[in-house]
Amino acid sequence: MSKLTETFTNIFKIQELRERLLFTTLLLIIVRIGSHITVPGVDAVLLADTIRKSSENTLFGLYDLFVGGAFSNAAIFALGIMPYISASIVIQLLGAVVPYFAKLQKEGEEGRKKITQYTRYGTVAISLMQASGVVAKLMATSTAGVPIVPEAIRGVGFYLSTTIILTTGTMFMMWLGEQITERGIGNGISLIIFIGIVARFPNAILDEFQLVRGGTRNLIVELVILVLMGFIVAGVVLITQGTRRIPVQYAKRVVGRKVYGGVTQYIPLRVNTAGVMPIIFAQSIMFVPQIIFSFFPNSEFMNELSTNWFGYSSWTYSFVYALMIIFFTYFYTAIAFNPKDVADNMKKQGGFIPGIRPGTHTSEFVDNILTKITLPGSIALAAIAILPTMMIKLGVTPGFASFFGGTSLLIVVGVALDTLQQVESHLLMRHYDGFMKSGKLRGRR
Repeated sequence: MSKLTETFTNIFKIQELRERLLFTTLLLIIVRIGSHITVPGVDAVLLADTIRKSSENTLFGLYDLFVGGAFSNAAIFALGIMPYISASIVIQLLGAVVPYFAKLQKEGEEGRKKITQYTRYGTVAISLMQASGVVAKLMATSTAGVPIVPEAIRGVGFYLSTTIILTTGTMFMMWLGEQITERGIGNGISLIIFIGIVARFPNAILDEFQLVRGGTRNLIVELVILVLMGFIVAGVVLITQGTRRIPVQYAKRVVGRKVYGGVTQYIPLRVNTAGVMPIIFAQSIMFVPQIIFSFFPNSEFMNELSTNWFGYSSWTYSFVYALMIIFFTYFYTAIAFNPKDVADNMKKQGGFIPGIRPGTHTSEFVDNILTKITLPGSIALAAIAILPTMMIKLGVTPGFASFFGGTSLLIVVGVALDTLQQVESHLLMRHYDGFMKSGKLRGRR
């Protein structure tokens, strides 16, 4: 305990790190404030009694979890940061199939600036589409014949103004995320999602407590659920920390009177190189059909698709979601780790894998191993991500299952570890001990 206390004390001794943490905290507070400011013209009381209940067991309920309750509040930040993530996915996919975008990805800082600009344009377009669907859903929602949006203000003016407000809210959140990444600690976009999920923790605990207190839920069942959550946490840690090491032999080189090489080093290949990004990518794509369905609130066919085929607790949703996670795991791994670059660097430094010829053969060997270890990692990610659906089928409340289930837990653990890694890097640069005695967060090297 004294070691942990000393580490936190050291954090506030470093002026730059202290300022970055305070800056990040301030912007995250602004995000939470915006999640409780309801757009003009919407009855917040009726909204709390309708949208939250009707969407609890749907994909909109999960969306509301990611934005920290802003969706059920019809807040100015109701769309959250998901449009930005969707735009980022589109741009990265274009980089794999369109030569122009592939060229931009290789142009360094200038290319990155252009890609960021295109991503912002895409965010505006996606936000406008999603905001239009949200406004249509709000205007079609009522409780006991009382509409959430009064008849007196319904019309083109309300539709356009609310759409612009929601789109502007998303763009502002995108800017906040970029500021956190540049001037704060951690990845700003991931932290915004992280704080939205964590903000629902008290509600999830309170709901389960009320069920136990009212006799609806047995205490033994509750303990079993907590044990299951413990296994989930263990699974998350194993996925995050699992690695496969490839030995690399460096030949001896004599330069003048100095001898270089002659040692064996290792290339660590993580089972889950992509981290939590496949979860976030796949989830943002799965929100798109529901947004489209929201444009047709009075269509029985669309409601059937929304509830029974693409509903959060449907088997179809789980199957498609799992396949998308596996795909994005391979896709993001290919972006984050290039075997050809590794092979070229080894060749330049006089290194080789024993029994494997340098160059193309080394690249193919590393790629083959990476493909094999990524498969179980991607399947494990998918299994943990769809676990909330299984829990709902067993009678667990959607709010509790969504928060403590795989998707939310993976994001929370992954973002927390990445943020702690950045904090630890600042500590080690100034010769302070980190959170671990070895000075490194294990599994995040």
